[in-house]
Amino acid sequence: MSLNPDIAAFLQLVDNGRASGKRVGMHELSPAEAREQFDQSSLLMDAGGEELEVVEELQLPVRDGTRLHARLYSNQPLSVGARRPALLYFHGGGYVVGSLDSHDSLCRALAAMADCVVLSVAYRLAPEFRFPTAANDARDAWDWLVASAADLGIDAARLAIAGDSVGGSLTTVLAAQLADAVVQPRLQVLIYPVTDASRSTPSIEEFGEGYLLEKASLQWFYEHYQRDASDRLDPHFSPLLAEVSANVAPVLLVLAECDPLHDEGVAYARHLQAAGVAVELKVYEGMTHDFMRMGAIIDEAEEAQGHIARRLVEVFAVA
Repeated sequence: MSLNPDIAAFLQLVDNGRASGKRVGMHELSPAEAREQFDQSSLLMDAGGEELEVVEELQLPVRDGTRLHARLYSNQPLSVGARRPALLYFHGGGYVVGSLDSHDSLCRALAAMADCVVLSVAYRLAPEFRFPTAANDARDAWDWLVASAADLGIDAARLAIAGDSVGGSLTTVLAAQLADAVVQPRLQVLIYPVTDASRSTPSIEEFGEGYLLEKASLQWFYEHYQRDASDRLDPHFSPLLAEVSANVAPVLLVLAECDPLHDEGVAYARHLQAAGVAVELKVYEGMTHDFMRMGAIIDEAEEAQGHIARRLVEVFAVA
């Protein structure tokens, strides 16, 4: 395997910044500093978002009375009775960083390419809110979307869920909870997800330094989200450890070849398939973690977004 040369050049800039002292590893920062650095680096990686007909700020109530910030995207006007398909999206960021803004361009692209509504949710972050808060917020966001679909001009019978990194973990945990629900997602899109925080893998050791997402940062993320180390053995934290129902939504699993999370992603695909779940596994060669948001650097970002969009169009078209 060989790293994509454009990503390699970007990573060299990152390394140069660290060598000069202008940039440090995320695990060497406070959560607040890491959030600022993550959002700033997001602007460098992405070429900017699609112009859409609708970009609307919302607040969603959750079980403890808190209201979560969310953002609704649509390339067509929304009205009661419009019955448009929709994608519920959970951003990545290790449960500690990431925001509606860091993933704004990606959500805009999916809304445009898949001709659907996208609802991006700012679940609460650690360490202020530890496990299982993010997973609970994801479930509450789904329940709110189903209940509010008609008022938003959304067809509750044509929904899908997606997320990247820990957002992918939240997505598949949610899908498992909905295996026997009256309203189920038609597809779960898992983009280089965290599936097992309890142990190391060869890809974590091979790509744990110098490939954007670092082994030390992974542990830093997990330590901030967990209440204690035993949480990592909970299937809501490490879905690879869960028993899987054959009734869960079909899966599109997108991985990067040069990613610490590659091996656990492949293992999760096999785990789901062994349970009878339909899984499409797509691995992008030469890519690192977070490549889907690197539209300013590589063509593969748009290619992968397009692949996801085509799958969404297919599942939304089924009567």
